[in-house]
Amino acid sequence: MYKISKQFAFSASHILEGLPEGHPCGRMHGHNYIVTIHLKSDVLNDVGFVKDYRELSVIKQFIDDKLDHRHLNDIFDMNPTAENLARTLYEIFAESIPQIYAVEVSETPKTTAIYEADGK
Repeated sequence: MYKISKQFAFSASHILEGLPEGHPCGRMHGHNYIVTIHLKSDVLNDVGFVKDYRELSVIKQFIDDKLDHRHLNDIFDMNPTAENLARTLYEIFAESIPQIYAVEVSETPKTTAIYEADGK
């Protein structure tokens, strides 16, 4: 099994719903997000790649156009936790990039949420 990954970065704000009164994440705040897209394949293409990294530019374009310097509550119809962002980004790109098996979202250098597709 061959595995590769590529990181993308963006800055955005959000408010997390459903938290106890006074929880700091219940107020508007922002993060410098790092999104890592993980791909895998049993075979390599004719060049010797799982996927040419340049073919992942569609992900960068989406992040730059839709997420960077935005308020995530206005973009998504879900509570924009790192876990929900990871799953949503997986779902957005899984069909067009079938080698994706996991998406990782980091809000800080010490925190990471990973969504990994079952059976992939």
